[in-house]
Amino acid sequence: MIEDRRVVAGEAILDRASIERSRIESRDALLEALVREHSRLVYRIAYSVLRCHQDAEDATQETFMRVLRYGSKLADVEDSKTWLARIAWRVALDRSKRRGRTREVALDDPEKPVAEVASVANSVDETVQGAQIGTVLEKLIAAMPSKLREPLILSTIQEMSPREVAGTLGINEAAVRSRVFRARKILKEKLARNMIGK
Repeated sequence: MIEDRRVVAGEAILDRASIERSRIESRDALLEALVREHSRLVYRIAYSVLRCHQDAEDATQETFMRVLRYGSKLADVEDSKTWLARIAWRVALDRSKRRGRTREVALDDPEKPVAEVASVANSVDETVQGAQIGTVLEKLIAAMPSKLREPLILSTIQEMSPREVAGTLGINEAAVRSRVFRARKILKEKLARNMIGK
């Protein structure tokens, strides 16, 4: 009788261990899928805040480390893209605050990502003008208040939907649409003034 109880207890321990092992394997598989599917998004969000390749890579790794640390919540997440974007955004903002300043990217900065190769059909003048406009836009966006800049970056540059931006920033969709509209209007006006002034 005692031996039967030991066998039953041993089987229960083995069952709990195998359940725990399968739960961990399931969590690891889910995390691996998240990394494969969303690592570029996480990097782009981090880079849009930090403007430095190395810092963005570090923030990307830190984002997935936080996900791993809170892996027990992974199964309960309904929208993994928005959840990850929110974590990446917070990690990047935290790193930016710790660094104490937002770093502007110079044209000759070796850490700046290489621009796409211009089409052969484009003339040199068009290519140079496009690069100049891009540089001016970057500076104008960086000078905007964060309340307008953040939704603009996430929706326009990161191509996130208003619902995803709202989830990432913790505001409602109407606020996202309004802020993006205002930011674009301000950019359009400032860009027009800047181009006329040249």
